Amino acid sequence: MGGRSRRTQGRTTGGLPQTPRRPRPALPRPHRGLHPPAGNPARTAGTHPTPTDADAHPHNNPATATARTPTPQRPAAKRATPKKPALASAAAADPRFPHGPLAVLDGDGTAYCADGLVLEYPAKTVPALVEWTLRESGLGAPRLHRHGKDADPLIVLTASAAVRLGLPERLEGPEARRSLRLPEDHPVVKQLARAKWKLTQRGFGPWARIYRPATAGQRQCVQLAILPWDALDARAWPGTADLPPADLARVLGTYAARVLTPRGSTAVSGLELMTALRPPTRPVRDEATGAWVSGANPGALTAPVDPAPPEATAEHPVAQGWEGGVLDEEAYQWVRDVQLLSDEECLLPNAVGLDINTAFLAASARLSVGLSAPVHVDRPVFDKKVPGSWYVDLSHIELDPRLPSPFTPSGRRPDGPAWYATPTVAYAVELGYNVTPIEAYLRRETGPYLDPWHDRLKTAYVDTLADLGVTKDLDEHAFLAAMEHHKNLDPGLAAVLSAIKSTVKGGIGKFRERPQGRHYRDGERWPALERPTWRPDIRAAVISKARVNMHRKMLKTADATGLYPLAVLSDCVVYPSPGPSPLDFLPYTTSGKSYPGSFRLGPTPGLAKVEGVQTMAWAVDLMEQQYNPARHIKGGDAVLDEGE
Repeated sequence: MGGRSRRTQGRTTGGLPQTPRRPRPALPRPHRGLHPPAGNPARTAGTHPTPTDADAHPHNNPATATARTPTPQRPAAKRATPKKPALASAAAADPRFPHGPLAVLDGDGTAYCADGLVLEYPAKTVPALVEWTLRESGLGAPRLHRHGKDADPLIVLTASAAVRLGLPERLEGPEARRSLRLPEDHPVVKQLARAKWKLTQRGFGPWARIYRPATAGQRQCVQLAILPWDALDARAWPGTADLPPADLARVLGTYAARVLTPRGSTAVSGLELMTALRPPTRPVRDEATGAWVSGANPGALTAPVDPAPPEATAEHPVAQGWEGGVLDEEAYQWVRDVQLLSDEECLLPNAVGLDINTAFLAASARLSVGLSAPVHVDRPVFDKKVPGSWYVDLSHIELDPRLPSPFTPSGRRPDGPAWYATPTVAYAVELGYNVTPIEAYLRRETGPYLDPWHDRLKTAYVDTLADLGVTKDLDEHAFLAAMEHHKNLDPGLAAVLSAIKSTVKGGIGKFRERPQGRHYRDGERWPALERPTWRPDIRAAVISKARVNMHRKMLKTADATGLYPLAVLSDCVVYPSPGPSPLDFLPYTTSGKSYPGSFRLGPTPGLAKVEGVQTMAWAVDLMEQQYNPARHIKGGDAVLDEGE
């Protein structure tokens, strides 16, 4: 019963281009430092280099999170001494999960684990695979918070593994393709039902979650990811479709160690990470009985709350009949009026695009958000420490028209009272203007809910960039040179980096997940509303702060250089430049340091990198045609390419 393990020898390139000028760094490998358990001698080998299921699990015990204990028949594993840099992992000291968080299965009965270990699985049906995974595989990952729950094992099926288990290589039939799941009468779905296994409401789709209700405090759940059904979106995981199973296991294992074990799209994983780091409940002692019971975890989002009417999406029940305006905190989409271009600007040779590293992640740092339901207040005194939505007139604030307004995503000056999130109004005060809110919806219970989420993703992003040769100690010239080639050095790590960035954007987007399905009607509730993390006000606050941060940098740059942007799209800004490098126009102090508050180059969230370089004539031509140069500065369409 899967008692043998082996390692594979040799290297593969994953079918992606290599850069001969620089050595390719190895994809970091998890090193768990465990002695192999007693059992059959293991065959060893080397290793290859290298929307919503976010609801709470249907059978979690919120008071006492317990872990699965596999039976003693677990496959033995002999581990060779790693020849590559070890990847620090929370699993390093956890003997419950000796084989890591996940495995990628091939059709010949081979299971490739995250750290190079290879197991043999005997299952030829999905129910048998679930049983093997829970009882013998030794897969899983420890919780990220002491009041959280251990990660369920992830089994990734290649096309040949799907066929071996009786699954179609592609979802067939119009209903299956439309719903992205197997029909209820499919033989595999019937097999699971006969074996008393359950599926979540999303059914058997690309990210199928199979479980039984917990018994004796033990979770019984396996997460499947079915590759031929497009479980890994190519925009979030570029190049992974071409990776052999061993390399893919290393890529996903790196993401699992640095972020968390994937449980769906990167958006779902972003939301799951929030809950994993700030679980909604913790065990508390009942003073009357002395027993331990489930209680609210301070600082977490503990229960679903409805938004204020201006914060709600148009189809939300509380928005029906509301005519008092809407909160429109979105990212910038602005192009400067070509009539405001000077002759001197038009004669400059280049247009250089700067991109803010993980701008939404940077904005989430130390951001106080509401933890409770909104309370309506008339004529409130503005307080930048109170998160909420404020109805206030900012149309009297006149700024240089060569800059976008910081108060609207279009960059146009407001034309009357409107709803704004706290960071937007606070910036108006920072600029020296008086604000007099007319009304507000405020949260009295507040906290930096996203801080642990920010810290973990920031570390994951910086560490992965460093593994690609882009380290924090590089000077600006070396940083720009390293960024030109980092994606080509290791396709696997480049995919991890892309997935981390998608986790940030998707996780923030999930705060305002819209209803899905052609049968939905406005005014009805939809499943996402029943989770504590459906919070459009938090999404608005993050985007508001990111937009304000961008404006502050543009304003400081204009003050120091007299240069003004041509266009902005979300976290990308395009400047006219006397040369093809941002070093040709960014401001510096007399001591050679970046001008305080302006754009600064570097690899950490909130700093800038080059998005693309074109000619100034190219940019002006797009502007005259009412197109946004920031959308196309690196070639293609930035919105479509990023999957936004």
